[in-house]
Amino acid sequence: MNNNNESISTATQQNATAGTYTDNHIQRRLQQLLTDLQLDDAPAGGALVVYQAGKCIAQASVGLARADLSWNTDTLSLNFSTGKGILATLVHVLVSQKKMDYDLPIAHYWSAFGAQNKEKITLRSVMSHQANIFSIQSIDLDNETVLDWNMTLEKIAAMPVTAPEQAELYDSAYSALVYGWVLGGVIEAVTAMPLAQALRHYLTEPLGIANSCYFGVPENQVDKVARLVKNFESVEEVSENAQESSQPQPRSRRHKPVLKPDSVDTLQTYSDLPSYACWQQQAANQYAIQSVTADSEEQIGKVLPTLDTAQINLLYFDNSQLNLKNYKAALLLASKEPIDYYHPQTLRATIPAANGVASAHALATIYAMLANGGMWQGKTLIDEATFKQLSTPQVTGMDAVMPAHMDWRLGYHRRFSICNSDNFEVNTHDTKFHAPQSFGHMGYNGSVAWCDPEQQLSFAFVHNFDVTMLNDIRQFALTEAVLDLINTEI
Repeated sequence: MNNNNESISTATQQNATAGTYTDNHIQRRLQQLLTDLQLDDAPAGGALVVYQAGKCIAQASVGLARADLSWNTDTLSLNFSTGKGILATLVHVLVSQKKMDYDLPIAHYWSAFGAQNKEKITLRSVMSHQANIFSIQSIDLDNETVLDWNMTLEKIAAMPVTAPEQAELYDSAYSALVYGWVLGGVIEAVTAMPLAQALRHYLTEPLGIANSCYFGVPENQVDKVARLVKNFESVEEVSENAQESSQPQPRSRRHKPVLKPDSVDTLQTYSDLPSYACWQQQAANQYAIQSVTADSEEQIGKVLPTLDTAQINLLYFDNSQLNLKNYKAALLLASKEPIDYYHPQTLRATIPAANGVASAHALATIYAMLANGGMWQGKTLIDEATFKQLSTPQVTGMDAVMPAHMDWRLGYHRRFSICNSDNFEVNTHDTKFHAPQSFGHMGYNGSVAWCDPEQQLSFAFVHNFDVTMLNDIRQFALTEAVLDLINTEI
């Protein structure tokens, strides 16, 4: 089994080959931060990549992706909803080529989708999560059916419109699973290609990442996808152990991450992060706002709090605002049996909203193209008019599923950063408001990719830590660190 030092050495050798950023301060600092953020979860690890102005300026990796494979920036990773950003980008390429229109009904391209009063639903409303087709529980789907692309498309086409609970409180309802089949279905309708072929033809081949970005991993690539450490033990080893024991040795059926308290070392690592002082001040400010008297506010300002994982995550996601009924409706099948997304059969299936597989390098490349306004190495993948539409926020209020203001664009949400603001003024629906210029998409496991067009900057982080975006802080710590380092360099 390879150790973490070997993983870091591999990353260093890759950097030396690239040549342009081996001695870069950003490169060295991010490698150290990523190593520190293994926390108590080694040998699990991950990889990150940063592009600016079309060039890779930093990459880092740490830990093991599989029992016999160290992480590097080309390692294939299951990234859950981070793949939605890839799917959206494919749509924008097709819109730019005049094959689709944001404001034509989806049923114009895919007639079956018009059933159950969905005949007027447009791409724009789906991609900004305003179409009220978020509830996976409104469809008769089980885990086996979800693996059948064509059967699931038929059920999606026939699904009803469902408003979220307390709809009047929300501007959007995140379509966590349904979204992928809707966009995938209309992409197939307009291209007359299977989704995997359309992705390759229109997006990943032009970007040079065709072998590192998938919806439905080819069978010969499945064994290259990073796994959770709890699944490192091979099927062969399990069989051997079972033969040696008089008792059966079934594999663990646990699919959800198990919450664990922060260790002293983890808390110390947090306190050493460049964003920690900002987080402390933000936490103190939030507590002061909730306080009753001016005296207590003054007292709070004198002593900044010590922050754990839950408190830091709360600065980005206010779980007190989570509507559990809407959350479950968007994410849990009616059977309520969890899907093992790491199972080879699931990885080979096409579930675009949830089982996107890509390397950090592939994700960063897609967002580098977006950061450059749709241009990549002299080629225009997305024209200027289309890019303006895709990058403009469509909603500003709370989401019914995610406990946050998502500021949905067409297929992307705002970048989640609180220590480095990039607000700009937007006019929408005759209302002026300030919104972050940067946008991207995160996944259930806390993977993330985003771009900042103003700075021509893109960032991707993928991993195999057994965590979720609601109980981990790595994506936030790394995002804040990248922005701080870039702004310091400037």
